[in-house]
Amino acid sequence: MSDLPVIGAAMTIATYETHYDFMRELPRDIEIQDFFDASLLNGDWASVAAHARKLLDGHEGRIGIHGPFWGFNIASQDPDVRAIVRKRFHQGLDVCEAVGANQMVIHSPYSTWDYNNLDNLPNARASVVERTHDAIGEIVKRAEDMGCVLVVENIEDVDPHARVELVKSFQSEAIAVSIDTGHACYAHGSTGAPPVDYYVGAAGNLLQHVHLQDADGYADRHWSLGEGIIRWHPFFAALGTLTSNPRLIVEIRDKTKIPASVAYLQSLGLGQ
Repeated sequence: MSDLPVIGAAMTIATYETHYDFMRELPRDIEIQDFFDASLLNGDWASVAAHARKLLDGHEGRIGIHGPFWGFNIASQDPDVRAIVRKRFHQGLDVCEAVGANQMVIHSPYSTWDYNNLDNLPNARASVVERTHDAIGEIVKRAEDMGCVLVVENIEDVDPHARVELVKSFQSEAIAVSIDTGHACYAHGSTGAPPVDYYVGAAGNLLQHVHLQDADGYADRHWSLGEGIIRWHPFFAALGTLTSNPRLIVEIRDKTKIPASVAYLQSLGLGQ
């Protein structure tokens, strides 16, 4: 087998059935994306999870899920919203147990507004960390007990270091860093953030998950790789300095182009 990293993908269970042979030709990591929807989590998620568990039997790649994120911020100033965050993430970990997943993607609390104002208000940085601990501290502990890892994905993050320091503050192997390349590209092009490969340097070996998508620096495109402006060689060169073996997950809107995205990386000599 080639020494190139094996590229995985994010998809629903229905899409996995479509790409079944592709996902099994190599030990491709999968991120299941059915279970971020609150209506499903409050409904018959167990039957969907049971179907996923059966379908994934024999899958050789690592299994993760995208956790809930719609409608809340994990550092919300409202304690009632933080209680909802805990509820949703407990539901997400229930799903992880049911499908055999050992990683759950969650979203960073840092906004573009934060970047310009965290040093404008007293104790603002510490307050974000404190509220996040209140919201998910018990979730991190449960993840530890399960052998699961929460990975915190950049969304609007302009400063790639703030999220990393938040992760470090938990002093737990059950929470780590995720990078979404398209989000970083948007932040670089539209809000003055550093280039995409700098996000890897900031994370270092705390990086355990990557969303691979292409973009134009203006919006969150989720284009197939090669359709945007991201410079993939320096990004993968930065990844090559790590020993944390992050999951490299193609996350694009047009799921029919997942194999083409992987083929594009292969044509560049970056992945397989």
